[in-house]
Amino acid sequence: MSFWDLNVVFVGIALVVLLAAVLTRRLRGRHLAALGLALAALWVLTAIFDNVMIAAGLFDYGHDLLSGVYLGLAPLEDFAYPLGSALLLPALWLLLTGRRDRSGGDRGGER
Repeated sequence: MSFWDLNVVFVGIALVVLLAAVLTRRLRGRHLAALGLALAALWVLTAIFDNVMIAAGLFDYGHDLLSGVYLGLAPLEDFAYPLGSALLLPALWLLLTGRRDRSGGDRGGER
């Protein structure tokens, strides 16, 4: 199993949960802007810290399982994990804590 195979499973699960949040009307347009900002921040942090950790020799990859595309020292495959988490965690949070008010609007975690 390559890292891309693992990424397809992880991001696929995240997309299913995100779709459930959309279909239950928990995820609104205002959430998408926050999701995009969080994803951008996670990708920047991944680019910085993956490169630092790889350069420091803290870990290495089995290069036969990688696509061979890198951003600095970090393989492109590493950037799918922040994508999956940026999609999954807010959607899961909204599904587990949000509730709709009588007008069909989202009230988030308010009780």
